Amino acid sequence: MNCFRLIFAVFAVLLAQPALSDELRPGYLEMRQTGAGFYQMLFKIPARGEDLRLAIYVKLPDGTQDTSLPHLSLSDGAYVERRTIRRDGGLAGQAISIEGLSATSTDVLVRIESLEGAIQTERLSPTKTSFVVQAVPGAGEVAATYLRLGVEHILFGFDHLLFVLALVILVRDWRRVAITVTAFTIAHSITLAAATLGFVNVPGPPVEATIALSIMLVAVEILNARRGKPSLSARLPWLVAFSFGLLHGFGFAGALAEVGLPHHAIPIALLFFNLGVEIGQLAFVAAVLLAANLLRTAIVFRFGPALVQLAVNRLDIVAAYAIGAVAAFWLIERTSAFFV
Repeated sequence: MNCFRLIFAVFAVLLAQPALSDELRPGYLEMRQTGAGFYQMLFKIPARGEDLRLAIYVKLPDGTQDTSLPHLSLSDGAYVERRTIRRDGGLAGQAISIEGLSATSTDVLVRIESLEGAIQTERLSPTKTSFVVQAVPGAGEVAATYLRLGVEHILFGFDHLLFVLALVILVRDWRRVAITVTAFTIAHSITLAAATLGFVNVPGPPVEATIALSIMLVAVEILNARRGKPSLSARLPWLVAFSFGLLHGFGFAGALAEVGLPHHAIPIALLFFNLGVEIGQLAFVAAVLLAANLLRTAIVFRFGPALVQLAVNRLDIVAAYAIGAVAAFWLIERTSAFFV
């Protein structure tokens, strides 16, 4: 019973995620240089309700002036501030901070684009509220930044992780898990690169809804396999992983599009973002397999080896129903957003 309670507690947290999204959703600061010392600034702040916003504010270097009145609006759950600013000598080498960020639970993604097209990205948090604008970020810094962004995206992308979890439960055997996860990686790498580089353009909302549907389908396949009705998914899981991986790659591309790619280091940024996604994914799979082995050992110790298979099958069925329920909730939520 304790295992069942733990499983349901985890999925209850996932279901509660939309209710916490206003506070956990990151803010976004973009500054695009348009001339010597001139910048277009965009600051998106997570809204709290219909007419409130998080109390976070951009603190610019001394000597920075607005060249026109700021434009303020509330749109799509975010408070949007647009400004045109000027500073003699530009912003390179100067510190920019987000006041009030330390008192929140959110992060702020930062994108600075220079006149030459060089892009600097940062991720500010309650423990890191400022950064220094660089003239041209080096290749090493671009690699480190996008590697970190890739790891963070997959570890906080609950829908992607739930899909991978469903695949691991369906496959079980670690060798087949390795082949299946590799197929998923190859597929999402293809569409991530194609969408990010502009070769393919797929609307975000339908992709997100279809990702939820893909999780539901794999959950159904787990139930079929455990009830003695193995289908193509159970026999060739790598094929299913590859097919749906193409779809998930568009989801990864949507997250990367929010940050953008540095024009002077696109291959490096794309490569290391994808590597970050893969590192986070492999860490998750390793944690799931380790937990499964520990659980199997505990079952053997408590009930004996004769009941291991029966107990594991029942746990798989419970997990499949829980995964399917969460995915169904996401599907309804994301589909209903089409009509809002």
